[in-house]
Amino acid sequence: MNLRNDLRKNLRHQLRTVRNSISFEQHAESAFLVKKQLNSLACISNASSIAAYLVNDGELDLSKFIQQKWESKPSPTFSIPVLHPVCKGHLLFLQYAKSTPLVKNKYQIDEPELACQNVIPTHALDIILMPLVGFDNKGNRLGMGGGYYDRTLAFTRSSDQKPLLIGIAHDEQEVDTLPFASWDIPVDAIVTPTRILTFSSLIA
Repeated sequence: MNLRNDLRKNLRHQLRTVRNSISFEQHAESAFLVKKQLNSLACISNASSIAAYLVNDGELDLSKFIQQKWESKPSPTFSIPVLHPVCKGHLLFLQYAKSTPLVKNKYQIDEPELACQNVIPTHALDIILMPLVGFDNKGNRLGMGGGYYDRTLAFTRSSDQKPLLIGIAHDEQEVDTLPFASWDIPVDAIVTPTRILTFSSLIA
């Protein structure tokens, strides 16, 4: 276990360094290409409730995609993860609109200001677009190391009502294989600027 954790820690450091070295111009181009990739998926077009994320550490920026979907008719409801105020190590998803006030959480990441009436149950989401630090071609993902998504999405292992999980990453974040644990939640697809890797028949 310690060896696996050490491998993941080292990989995380290497891949964050790679991600943070990507130029502003490449970030902008990659965000444009990922927006096109997402728009090519029928599951995105048909979704009424999509969870996304706000960039903080070199992740692929989804703001233009969100803006475009806001302006579409019909427009899906968007939500953004926030740190759960009661269940330590878990996330809540709060509705996100143009006028949503943002606050910094303990990691200095922007998140919607907590308002109970804006909480969207995780099982009611159609799709969750998840940031990645790394991924492999089997659908395994490497996150920032806090385990927030894995804990929050543990219910998906035994529930029929669950969101599709789509990881978003730069091509440079792929590795041959990721060491994984029994509690890791794999994704249903990974979208990069050049590819869509699918691991579920529900992704189309």
